Amino acid sequence: MPGQGDIFSAYRGRRVLVTGATGFIGRWAARALTEAGADLCLSGRDAALLRAVCDVYGIRGEISEADLAEPEAFARLYTQARPAAIFNLAGYGVDREERDPALSAAINTRLVQEMAEVIASGGASGWLGQQLIHVGSAFEYGPVEGELTEESPTKPTSLYGETKLAGTRHLLEVQARTGLRAVTARLFTVYGPGEHATRLLPSLMRAARSGEVLPMTAGEQQRDFIYVGDVAEGLLRLGMLDQAPGIVNLATGQLTSVREFVECAAEVLGLRAEQLQFGALPYRADEVRQAPVNTQRLEKLTGWRPACSIREGIRATHAFAAQAGKVESR
Repeated sequence: MPGQGDIFSAYRGRRVLVTGATGFIGRWAARALTEAGADLCLSGRDAALLRAVCDVYGIRGEISEADLAEPEAFARLYTQARPAAIFNLAGYGVDREERDPALSAAINTRLVQEMAEVIASGGASGWLGQQLIHVGSAFEYGPVEGELTEESPTKPTSLYGETKLAGTRHLLEVQARTGLRAVTARLFTVYGPGEHATRLLPSLMRAARSGEVLPMTAGEQQRDFIYVGDVAEGLLRLGMLDQAPGIVNLATGQLTSVREFVECAAEVLGLRAEQLQFGALPYRADEVRQAPVNTQRLEKLTGWRPACSIREGIRATHAFAAQAGKVESR
């Protein structure tokens, strides 16, 4: 991403807190902010894991171990860090094994409300951009007929979507009441280095290494696939806005079938056709058929749109994994 130039110079020397910094997207946001020269404070539940992530991803910052599922944990972290801007990448429930309703409510809903209230009462910092850049989810929408805009009705069908939506609503309420400058960036199908091992691209990369057969659905479902590096760039761009845009779809605006994504990955990774068992698995009962995503608000606010193609993103993921393996084996 173009963090080396002047495009993100507004972050240089600014105190910025990243929560959920060990997570898939959190580590890429922290990496982008490191390249931009921010004075980073990185929060995670496991300090040792956070240090390991920093080593592999080239992240520099002060590490703060905190369990933000605990009430008032964020308030203590905020008092300690005194950031000008907060990137909230903490979340629970996107991975299939994360199904604790209490943790979903604590991290996806209560934490966001606490963040908004604490930041709104924190006083001026001299930073003119967004005080809180919060990552939302396409799961907040649920099934949508026709084009999906930020004004589309929200009918989440999963615990994750319901608790994320509740967090977004709390944030919007605090914004309206206090004038807090904040943005909720709703993400769609993000892929790239650092994904959970059970997700699609890591599974394909593992099959390419082992030669194993990979059972899949027919792959007809459409997704707005976006490379994680583009997501990080989009978050930083949104963070520099001097207005409070509310909700913004952070996506490419282009739908690709899962099968097309898999076939592209197979070409890049060298998978054989017989390894890909399309139709061997049924679709999940909670499978959401994604509608085309409208990205006009993102483009109007930032003058930018994600540029990394799926082929380029898969190649970059493969190359990063190879380099990270070399680093970790030293």
